[in-house]
Amino acid sequence: MDQTLPAVRPTDLSVDIALLAARYKRANGPVMQLVNRLGGSLEGQLSALPAGFRGQIERMTAQALETSYGIAGRAPDLGERGPMVAAIATGAAGGVGGLATAIAELPITVTLFLNTIRAVAVEHGHDPDAPWVRAECLQVFGAGSPLAQDDGVNTSFLTARLALTGSAVQNLITTIAPKLAAVLGQKLAAQAVPVIGAVSGATLNAAFLNYYREVARVRFALLKLADQHGAELVLEEFRLAVEPPRIIKA
Repeated sequence: MDQTLPAVRPTDLSVDIALLAARYKRANGPVMQLVNRLGGSLEGQLSALPAGFRGQIERMTAQALETSYGIAGRAPDLGERGPMVAAIATGAAGGVGGLATAIAELPITVTLFLNTIRAVAVEHGHDPDAPWVRAECLQVFGAGSPLAQDDGVNTSFLTARLALTGSAVQNLITTIAPKLAAVLGQKLAAQAVPVIGAVSGATLNAAFLNYYREVARVRFALLKLADQHGAELVLEEFRLAVEPPRIIKA
């Protein structure tokens, strides 16, 4: 008599989590990997820019988030490919004139990113104008970033879906803006060289938009799994799937 036990098959949740973790890890494409390899030189270029530049980026990022959050429901539908085309065109226009046009492009780029994230929410069957969905769209920017020095995906987002007050939205934007500003600062540093900036601006905008779109898809898929299996279990499974194994020294 064959005493061999049947192989243990992974649960549907573990399969779903593994696929989402792999998708998150693939979000950093070749362009973002190059940016991370050049991180030191870009940081040096950024520090060589006029004093107060970093603070200006953060202020403009916060203002852009507030504005794009407010007009999100009235933004035109650009279709599936429209946001990418617009991001490339905006990045090219922002880079062609060096630092001045790169800064002027910032609010438009943030709005394009947020509208793309809203489109992902619609893909997953959510009403993009529901207060909790609008908040989740904002939090995509705080769920991780493509920069190498980032501390990884933030898995603390599977929270209760509460209608946000104006002050709560402001606090959320205040929390997210510095993280997004750090990302955009690297992008602007690469765009600060005229002509070369036009090429890098278009390429970087496309890469950043793709990154945040993929993170949004992971995020909203995890929210669906949290509804089915419980937030605590899904959070822990995903955290384990995306974190590299730790080496324990004897």
